[in-house]
Amino acid sequence: MASVVTDPYDSEVVGYEALKLRADIVTVSHDMPGHSFTSAVKGTSHQITGPGEFEIGGVFITGVQTDFNGKKNVEKPRNTLYVFDYDGLTVAHLGDLRAVPTQAEIEALGTVNVAIVPVGGGQALNAAKAAEVISLLEPNIVIPMHFANPACKIQLDPLSKFIKEMGLAAPEEQPLLKVTRSSLPDETKVIVLQVSGS
Repeated sequence: MASVVTDPYDSEVVGYEALKLRADIVTVSHDMPGHSFTSAVKGTSHQITGPGEFEIGGVFITGVQTDFNGKKNVEKPRNTLYVFDYDGLTVAHLGDLRAVPTQAEIEALGTVNVAIVPVGGGQALNAAKAAEVISLLEPNIVIPMHFANPACKIQLDPLSKFIKEMGLAAPEEQPLLKVTRSSLPDETKVIVLQVSGS
C-alpha cells in the first residue's frame, strides 16, 4: 500500500528536528508552516490539500472540511480532517481542528479506529474539547498531538492537561505504533508516541 505523511512541518518554525521522510502521498490540513511544508517529504507522487475522496495505491482517503469558527467564513482558516482506510483499518488525522465537529462532519468521517487528535490548545482543540471529540468518534486508539514539549517553539498546553481530562493515571508511551485490525483494543486507549528531538 501507498505510504502517507500528514501535515509535514517546517522545523525552523515549529522547533522539532528537520523531517527526513519519504512518502507516496502527502496530505495538508491547512496552509500553515506547521502543517504544509511538503518540500520536506521526498518521493511524493500525490499531494492532497482539501476535501474529497481519493483512492491512491490501495489507500482510500476521505477529506472532510471543517471551519475553525463553525461557519462558512473565508476570513477564518479552514481545516481538512483526513481519514485513511487501509483495507478496513481507518486512521483519522484531525489537523488543527479548533471546534467540536458537527454531527454531519462526524458522520462523514465514518468509523475511526485510530484518531490522531490535537490536545494542547493554541490554534487547535484544548484538552476538554479534545476529550469531547474523542467521545463522539469513539476510536479504538487515540494518539494525542499538538501539545507542549521542550523541543516545540509553539505555545501550547502540556500533555498532562489532556491526560487529566481523560481520567488517566499515566498514558502508555511508545516510540512507534504498529496496528492491525486484530490488535485493536475494545475500549478506547490513549497511546503517546515519543517525540524525537525533545
